[in-house]
Amino acid sequence: MNPFRFENPAALYYGSGQIEAHLADEVLKYGKNVLLVYGGGSIKRFGLYEKVTGILRGAGCNVFELSGIEPNPRLSSVYKGI
Repeated sequence: MNPFRFENPAALYYGSGQIEAHLADEVLKYGKNVLLVYGGGSIKRFGLYEKVTGILRGAGCNVFELSGIEPNPRLSSVYKGI
């Protein structure tokens, strides 16, 4: 095997109220344009869509969405996001 380096930093927040407390700060580290990618409609049925988009827009983010993404997305779906 050839030598390589893999680095995967991640911040995980657990518990009630964590989305409201941390989402905007975490996203704004990378800019104000957000592509929200999701599959079916469960994100909307459970109210998560409204919560997340409200927080992001309240923080001054431009939210773009790409819905209907299948598990293990095809390259054509990735190009739609680009």
